[in-house]
Amino acid sequence: MNREIGQFKMKDFMAQNKLIFLLFSLIIVMFIFGEIFSKGFLERDHVYAIFRTASFLGIVSIGQTIVILTGGIDLSVGPLITMGNVFTCMLINGENSNTLWGVLVVILLGMAFGYFSGFSVSYLKISPLVITLVMGSIVTGITLIISHGAPKGLASPFLRFIGVGRLFDIFPMIIIIWLLLSFFTILLLNFSVFGRKIYYIGANEKAALFSGIKTNQLKSLIYSISGGTAVLTGALMAGYTHTAFLGIGNEYILWSIATVVIGGTSLAGGKGGYIGTIAGAIIFVLLESLLTVMNISEAGRRIANGAIILLLVSIYYSQEK
Repeated sequence: MNREIGQFKMKDFMAQNKLIFLLFSLIIVMFIFGEIFSKGFLERDHVYAIFRTASFLGIVSIGQTIVILTGGIDLSVGPLITMGNVFTCMLINGENSNTLWGVLVVILLGMAFGYFSGFSVSYLKISPLVITLVMGSIVTGITLIISHGAPKGLASPFLRFIGVGRLFDIFPMIIIIWLLLSFFTILLLNFSVFGRKIYYIGANEKAALFSGIKTNQLKSLIYSISGGTAVLTGALMAGYTHTAFLGIGNEYILWSIATVVIGGTSLAGGKGGYIGTIAGAIIFVLLESLLTVMNISEAGRRIANGAIILLLVSIYYSQEK
């Protein structure tokens, strides 16, 4: 079975190489275009700012990528980001000594909510669209109740350093964190039995089940991972904003899905990978930055984002046919 899964995964991985090359080439072109249109676009601090913003999007998209690879979707990531942001500040309350256990508690809580969604999808056969939307509503309600609608607390100096600080005063810490998580995710998806099983479930869940894969348990774990990466994103964003904000994760529901799709992962599951998602996150943030320096209004940026995402999705699906 492992050899069959490995052959399937390698074939898909090789098919992605051309797309990945095109995506990263597009990133280079976008940077050059930005510098032509606005001098200083390629200055170090501005490039770091783009990658810092892409880091938050990329981290939450780790879970979204894995979920979509199985043919599912997670609409609870936005409220979970907000919960992670609010609860982290409340638990840490500006103290370094509270940072480790506070973030750990938040991650475990997010994974628990994610596991419930995965359990409902796997064992109760509830649509991922429905259960994650419902879970997002429940999480939002819990966050509002516990925070009383007015979040309190602050990020600790250490978490603040991760959010906005630089290693050796050169490399932004949040980008380093994203690189480490990306490396682990790529290894997990491309070079582990666990990763192969994810692709196999997305390609044909019934065949995966008949092959001996415990699909229900695996899918529950996958949604749990998505919940964990979502609240972790919220916790890291607390280091960036220094304090908590209600609704800080709302936009990330669409953004994370768009990032995964831009990166070439099929919404039908079984095709794609996190390397493409990395490119998707950078492209998404770059596009927003380019539209901003072009003095496009908020309404215009939203229309342009939607149109470009629709164009990319159309191209991908036309190629699959």
